[in-house]
Amino acid sequence: MRIISGKFKGHHLVSFKADHIRPTTDRVKETLFNKLMFDLEGARVLDLFCGTGNLGIEALSRGAQHVTFVDAHKQSLLITRENLQKLKVEKNDYSILQKDVLSYLKGYEGEKFDVIFADPPFTKKMAHDVMLALSSSGGFHSSTLISIESEKKERLDEQYSPLSRYDVREFGDKFLSFFKESSEA
Repeated sequence: MRIISGKFKGHHLVSFKADHIRPTTDRVKETLFNKLMFDLEGARVLDLFCGTGNLGIEALSRGAQHVTFVDAHKQSLLITRENLQKLKVEKNDYSILQKDVLSYLKGYEGEKFDVIFADPPFTKKMAHDVMLALSSSGGFHSSTLISIESEKKERLDEQYSPLSRYDVREFGDKFLSFFKESSEA
C-alpha cells in the first residue's frame, strides 16, 4: 500500500499481518480521491473502520486539516499509529479512537465532519446499519460528503434520510457509494 498523491506521495505504508483487515485497493482509492479531490483541502475527515489508516492518511496527504480514525480493533489502531509515525504526521492533525463504529456514531455530539469514509468489514454485511447510524448521527452538515464501500450483494439503500446516494461505482464484487444530504443531491 502506498500514498497516491499529495505531500506523502509515493510513501509506502507499513506491512502487516491481520486477517480482519482488507485494505482498499489502489484502484478504488484512486477513484474515491479523484471524486473528492476538491473537497479535502482544510477538511475535517472521519475514517470509520480505519484498518491501516490508508484512507485517512491519503486525505491528510492531500491537505485535510484533521482526521479522526475510528476502529474497534486494537491491532488496526496500532497499524494506523505506526503509519502515522512513519510519515511523521503531526499529532494535532489526527486523533485515534478505539470504539465500536455504530456506538460512536449513535453517541456523536462533537464538531461536524466535512468528509466521512466508511469501509465496514464485508464479512459482517453492515453497510446498511452503518448508513442508518450515520444518518441519525450529529457527525455531518449539509455539505458533508460520505463514501462507503459495500459488497455487491449486501443491502445499501439509495436514501437514508436526510442522506441520498448521488453516485456509485462498481469494482468487481464491491460498490463504492457516495452520499450527501438530499437538499444537495
